[in-house]
Amino acid sequence: MNESEARSAFLVRAYETLPAAQPAAHWTAADAAWATQAALQAEGENAAADTFIRRRAGFAAERICSREIGARHVLRALTWQPWIGWLLAFTALAAGIATDALASTRQINVLAPPLLALLIWNLAVYAVAAVRAVLRVAGKAGPRAGALTRRIAQAAHAALPARHTAGLTAPLAAFARAWNAASVPLTLSRVARTLHVAAIAFAAGTLAGMYLRGLALEYRAGWESTFLAAPAVHGVLSFVLGPASALTGIALPDVAGVAAIRFGVSAGENAARWIHLYAVTVTLFVLVPRGLLAIAARVTERRLAGRFPIALDDSYFQTLLRAQRDEPVAVHVVPYSHQPGAQCVTALNALAAAAFGAKAGVTVGPAVPFGGEDALDSTRIPAAPVTLAVALFPLTATPERENHGAFIEALRARLPRPTPLVIAVDEADFRQRFGAARLDQRRALWQREMASSGCELLFVDPDQRDANAAAQALRAAVDSAATPAEQA
Repeated sequence: MNESEARSAFLVRAYETLPAAQPAAHWTAADAAWATQAALQAEGENAAADTFIRRRAGFAAERICSREIGARHVLRALTWQPWIGWLLAFTALAAGIATDALASTRQINVLAPPLLALLIWNLAVYAVAAVRAVLRVAGKAGPRAGALTRRIAQAAHAALPARHTAGLTAPLAAFARAWNAASVPLTLSRVARTLHVAAIAFAAGTLAGMYLRGLALEYRAGWESTFLAAPAVHGVLSFVLGPASALTGIALPDVAGVAAIRFGVSAGENAARWIHLYAVTVTLFVLVPRGLLAIAARVTERRLAGRFPIALDDSYFQTLLRAQRDEPVAVHVVPYSHQPGAQCVTALNALAAAAFGAKAGVTVGPAVPFGGEDALDSTRIPAAPVTLAVALFPLTATPERENHGAFIEALRARLPRPTPLVIAVDEADFRQRFGAARLDQRRALWQREMASSGCELLFVDPDQRDANAAAQALRAAVDSAATPAEQA
């Protein structure tokens, strides 16, 4: 999928992988099921994985943007605007032309003209770029945006600064962070291309300014130095301008000729040959290399923008692809000191269907007795690989880290990796005994005690009042079971 399609996929993923504590106001489990069915109808069950994900993301993003104006704004803010490249190039060209026009004298010191400084600066840039390339090849450094790159990217609306995400809704802030991180290689190639073109424009402007003024004014070339004598100056000029001299046939003066154009001894000589030599040198060491680097950056940019690298093997996309292939999703429930009733099992099946589609199947294993976490036998663990494991507790129980927390750790240690684990709390018995009066207080107790478990926590309400948040918690748990490479 291309850059725009990948951006839509990241947007939809942000809405569908929020923690249960942060449900998306503009996207529900029913919307997710609709997007899947719409993509299936448009592309079919046998469509390629990226084609199905792309089409589904397009449908879903369109619905999200129709409901939340901020989503459309953030999508636009995270889209690269080409005007920044044109602006920098024209600004650099004008600055280059003005460099010579601002000079107060028509004398050119051949040891220190603006073009020599330009050469030194570009050679330093090449050296830094070479070091970074070697470090990347050696695996000691990854793509990283420097301060200038970040400023240009933000000016081009290709990156939303972290300080501007505070006012966004939770899914949009998560989307902005995820996209900025994933699009670093593409942004770096764009900024690199922009800077290379700007450097070419500045150098060309500097040369053009000198030649244009040279048509109406006479430049005099010479040199002066506190520390260097004529032989040393001759050596420096031969080193810097030697390739241009050999290429053009324009001869450099010998040591005596260099001594004869020293300011103070003489008024110098007509600067035409020096301007020509420096122009060819700048072409060799600035215009040509920068042009090649700009072309290479552009090729990388087009490749990444046309086929954006997006990992479809993570659990979120794999869940969507299972729905496309109509593969069942296996959810295994391990109760602790509690045998769930029909209401709870029905609610769990409904949540699994809302989270993973109609093919999701829930199996409930035998209950682990209170205190049995220390001797958790293999009969409590699913024999076949499962998509998701659920540790089920009754809300009537008082959560204790010594027992409930230890059970969670024991179950997680025995599950095949990387099977995700969530904590579910059955509210059915509690509601029958106490009604809804103490429900919030009891929920808060479980949330506080289970906060350090590292697992998603959901409450199984027989009336399905929180079904959307619970379904999102199930999807978020599966999505968090990323590969080690993705976590890095």
